[in-house]
Parts: sequence; structure tokens; C-alpha cells
Amino acid sequence: MKIIIVGDGKVGFALAEHLSQEEHDVTVIDTNDDALRRASEALDVLCVKGNGASLSALREAEAGSADVVIAATSMDEINMVCSLAAKRLGAKYTIARVRNVEYAKELSLLKDSLGIDLVINPENAAAVEISRLLRFPPASNLETFCRGRVELISFRVREEDFLVGKPLSAQSSQIQELPMLFCAVEREGEDVVIPDGSFVPRVGDRLYLIGQPTGLTAFFRLLGRHTPKSRNVFLVGGGRIAYYLAAILDRLGVRVKIVERSEERCRVLSEALPHATILCGDGTDQQLLEEENVAAADAFVALTDRDEDNLIISLYAMQQGIAKVVAKSNRQNYAGIAHAAGLDSVISPKLITAGQILQVVRGMQNSKGSVMNALYKIADGHAEAMEFVANETTRYQGVPLKELKLKKGILIAVLVHNGRIIIPDGSAVISAGDTVIIVSRSHGILDINDIYDDALLDLGGVQ
Repeated sequence: MKIIIVGDGKVGFALAEHLSQEEHDVTVIDTNDDALRRASEALDVLCVKGNGASLSALREAEAGSADVVIAATSMDEINMVCSLAAKRLGAKYTIARVRNVEYAKELSLLKDSLGIDLVINPENAAAVEISRLLRFPPASNLETFCRGRVELISFRVREEDFLVGKPLSAQSSQIQELPMLFCAVEREGEDVVIPDGSFVPRVGDRLYLIGQPTGLTAFFRLLGRHTPKSRNVFLVGGGRIAYYLAAILDRLGVRVKIVERSEERCRVLSEALPHATILCGDGTDQQLLEEENVAAADAFVALTDRDEDNLIISLYAMQQGIAKVVAKSNRQNYAGIAHAAGLDSVISPKLITAGQILQVVRGMQNSKGSVMNALYKIADGHAEAMEFVANETTRYQGVPLKELKLKKGILIAVLVHNGRIIIPDGSAVISAGDTVIIVSRSHGILDINDIYDDALLDLGGVQ
């Protein structure tokens, strides 16, 4: 597909990287020479220097014949004008990053008036992701499928966990009877693994589970890690993510305290969030944190505009014994460092946004196949979890899963048949209308049919 990305900041570069890896024809438009040089040297993309809201730059990038135009500059107004101009030139689909809270309240009107097919808000998406983690503190990350009826979570294996040293197939019947499945494993220094019954968990492994929320809750109770929802949350940094998160938490009845450096921003937050406690000060100052009794919080979230500060103060919060600590970091190498230090809940707005847009792009590529309802990057982007709906184009319907040959690194994790959630065994089958949740180490899965290894199926006699 021909895709144009306007704006080569953190989000734009991440999108260009993911989309070019999936062999799309990607063009990047930006006014910054250094940003364009970096994209040209690091990625297989075409670069155009210019203002993405100008017709001349869009014409030079051939926006009129583009399948998708993504406006991801730091200016909402430029993104909206760019979408309008690209649509008028003939672009088939436009995506605009709109972050301003005031604009967010009028999205439906803006979309209709400006010809924007999809509005993305990385900060709001990150806030939603963090709110999920605060509702289920034992999880390092939490993704939802089937409108919340299925969840995917991860956690770090500790020395005292009963899982250690025993194959998954030898775990207690209590574990094996729960409506959940071990679907992926991150192990330091190794590739992501899709585990089978012979897999033996080790201390330090990051295990991914998928299943019904009741099953996941029961598992953490057995593990001795179940903790109640966070009711008292301490935020450092008062930017857009903090605003969206505090608004969500307020609706859930959670007490919120925000520390922000800027006096002007504190005034804005005080007016917008009357139930939150707003403090003007340096959230990286240990003395201030101690004076505000940060250790009494159920959860701590670091949301400053510096990834380094977020990681450092999050590690301090962990030392204070706070049950749930979350840090924002857009730099992927920092996420690895944080995990090594024991900080597992690291949120990346740019990766969340990339996942949203990849889902749209793959859906457009596969317009006649099975419908993709969700796509999440997991394991720091090294694996994916996807939700499809099987239809008449889906092959091997009615064939037991044990007779199918799947490509290496792919797992059919959950089936939803006639509203019933099934953790599939070898006798389960896929039928038209079923929701199918797939976990994959590979990338570029567009359709359920992409998971089959047809050469092996032909050899095995499955037609």
C-alpha cells in the first residue's frame, strides 16, 4: 500500500519503521532536515521536505494516489488541515493525530467536516492503558479483547512462585482447570517463546496469560499476588496523559494527587480536575515526595516529558514499597533497562498508536478476508496479539485444531463460539462467525488464513 506520513517525530518515525518493515511504500513529509536524514538513513522510505498542510508538499508526495495519509505532526491544526487537503487531492483514507483536550470533545463534528477517517490520540490511549493496570495491579500490562470478556496480561516470575522449575503440563489441576492459557514468554537474552506443555518457567521470565478475567484473578490469588484495585494514586507530571488519566480515575472514585512543575499548568489542572489534589513542585525531588508521603499511595505513575526522570523516580517509588508503579517511556531501549531493574509496567504512547494504525492498515489490505477487531504489540513489540472474526473466506472450518499445521511461532489462544469463551484444545474447531484470538511471534498477519502452513497441511492430507 502507498502510505504517506506527515511529521517525523517519535510517533511518525515509529509508524514509518513498522510500516516499512511490512513492505509498504512509505513516504515521509517533514520540514526538519535532521529528522528526514535520520529516516532516510535508518528506514526504507522516501523523504519529502515540506509543510504537510501545503498542497505542494502533498502533491510532491503524490498524496492523490495514496491509500493512507497519516498526519502526525506536533500541531493538531496542521494535522487537521493536512487531512482535509489530502482528502481533496484524492487520498483514500486519512488519519490525524489530535491531542488537544478541547478538540477531543468535538471529534465527531471535526471528522465529518474535515474528512478525517480516523482520529488518534496517543495520550488518551496511554491513559486508558494505565487505568487498566491500576484496576488490576498484579499485571505488568493488560490488553482487552471481545469488549473486555477476554484479557491478556503479563507478569514477572519470582523465586517464591510455585511455577518455577515445573513444566506447564505438570502444574496443579487447579491451574490447568482455570479458563486461561500461557501464551507467550520473554526470557532475557532469548527470542520470545510460544510455550507448550513442556515449557519450564524460570525466575525472571515474563509470562503472558490470556483468558477470562475471572480465571486470571483466580490465578493471581493462587499465586499469592492478588491485590485490590488502586484507590489512592500519585502522579508525577501534569501533561495530557495525566489529565486524561485523572479524569478516568475520578469517574472510578479513585483519589488522585498530581505533582507538576509549571504554575500555569497547575492552574489549568485545578480548574479542570476539581476533585484531584494538584501540587506545584518538582516531582523528581526526593524531599518533596517524602513530605507528600508518597509511600502511602497504592499506585505511582511517572508521566514527565523526560523518559530518564520517569524511570529514576519509578525505581525510587518501588523502593518505597508502593504496590503498583507505572512509567511512561517512548524509548524502547529504556524499557529493556527498566525491566532488568524490576520495573515491568512501562507504557509507550508511540507503540500504542502504532498498533492502532497497523490494525487499520492491515484491515484495509485484507478487506475481503476475516475482520481484524484488535491488534496489540506485546513483549516490547517482538510479538503480536490479534482478534479476528472468521467468515466464509476462512479455510479449514470444522477441522479439529490438532489436525491443522500452523506456521512456527503462532498460537490460537482463544475461540468465542456462539458467545461462549473457549480455551481451545486439540478437538476445538473454527466456524464462521467465531472470534479467534491469535498470538504470533511473526509480523504481518493480515488474515486467519495467514497462520496456516499450507505445505505441511497438504502433506498431512488436510484440504
